[in-house]
Amino acid sequence: MADRSDSLPGQSLSLAVIATVAAIALLQYGQELFAPMTLGLVTGVVLAPVMTKLSGIGVPRAVSATSALLLAVAGIVVGIGLVGPIVLDMVGQIPRLESRVFYWLEDITRTLRGLEPLTEEIKKSITGPGGSGMEDAVPTLSEALWMAPNFMAQALIFAGTLFFFLLTRDDIYLALPARSATLRRADRAVSHYFTTVTAINGVLGAAVFGAMTVLGMPSAVLWGVAAFILNFVLYLGPAVMLLSLFVAGMINMTGFQALLPPIAYLALNMTEAQFVTPTLVGQRLRMNPLVVFLAILFGLWLWGPMGGIVALPVIVWVGAYFSAGVEAATSPNIATPDRHGAIEADE
Repeated sequence: MADRSDSLPGQSLSLAVIATVAAIALLQYGQELFAPMTLGLVTGVVLAPVMTKLSGIGVPRAVSATSALLLAVAGIVVGIGLVGPIVLDMVGQIPRLESRVFYWLEDITRTLRGLEPLTEEIKKSITGPGGSGMEDAVPTLSEALWMAPNFMAQALIFAGTLFFFLLTRDDIYLALPARSATLRRADRAVSHYFTTVTAINGVLGAAVFGAMTVLGMPSAVLWGVAAFILNFVLYLGPAVMLLSLFVAGMINMTGFQALLPPIAYLALNMTEAQFVTPTLVGQRLRMNPLVVFLAILFGLWLWGPMGGIVALPVIVWVGAYFSAGVEAATSPNIATPDRHGAIEADE
């Protein structure tokens, strides 16, 4: 009996590991289904407090859910419209970037004669076997047409999940009376967080636009938009922005001036990350940077760019949920939802 009882913890751990691996494999295999569903749920959580206020003033849930869906779709369309020119501009810079890289490699070769074989290998890795370079990453028209139905299916999954979650959110939470107040507090905290972060990123984008304009960088508006969008992906987004500005500076400027765009962005981003965001967001939703970084990496590995987008909202919601649960357990002044589920918990 002792041997059997001692083996139970090991068996439970093994089953937990197997279940976790199976769940991750299922999420990755069903990416086309689970990724847009998760994005829809995340968007619904962010918009949930708005739905609660609309319900409080007597707006029918069907009307408010439809309005929220249209607002989310409009935001996504505008975002894609803003990102599109950035991508096209970056693609247009590829030949110029390749020629500059070749110039650097040849200059290094002339300086260090023993590196000719290594230089050739680097050139081959950049240009590829056919010498077409990074332009091969741009999809052709046939590839775009092939991906269109898949994109539309995921868009419908996202829209349906968002609409019906907003429409039935109160019913879902009322079906969990023990957790209803905690869920609502977590939703409100996450919504406040992302509303504040969106405003901060907008100011950062405007500041980057102004800095790039003063420095004479081409496409200053696009750099501002890129700074606004990429700053939602913590750590990785600013790193990509910094590297892109470094490359763009080397292409469009000479001497020490080529370093001014990345230096200016780094100064603005550090100001935002170290002073502005902690002051406005506060300590309530701050999470371990390692946890955030690993979660974003995991999301990118699991679902690609969409995984990187939803990773941060998911871990922020989880952190806010458990934090709200602890507060609810220790605070005697927790409000309970009425029959409409419209009463929010105390701050």
